[in-house]
Amino acid sequence: QVQLVESGGGLVQAGGSLRLSCAASERTFSTYAMGWFRQAPGKERKFVGGISRIGITRYGDSVKGRFTISRDNAKNTVYLQMNSLKPEDTAVYYCASADTVVRIMSLNSDHWGQGTQVTVSS
Repeated sequence: QVQLVESGGGLVQAGGSLRLSCAASERTFSTYAMGWFRQAPGKERKFVGGISRIGITRYGDSVKGRFTISRDNAKNTVYLQMNSLKPEDTAVYYCASADTVVRIMSLNSDHWGQGTQVTVSS
């Protein structure tokens, strides 16, 4: 069972930056596609970004050009660098794993973290 633990959330002013991390317990981390999602209160969970086993990335339209997903297989960790943050980015951010990015993007992940809160003040 893969365990995913997010960290790095917090309160930031609009225009600021945060970097989220997601550490995986699984030694075969490098064989998984990884993704980030977010869910605001009263709204459905949405895809933010995904990265394949070989580093190919995909992003949701609302974060393109502002957010960057990356991974460090040696550390079993995936990152989400968030720049130019906006109040509408406020949400709980979750990481997830699956065998392909296609499944990640369709919210069909196998494992999920517990989430980390990101709040962007105006």
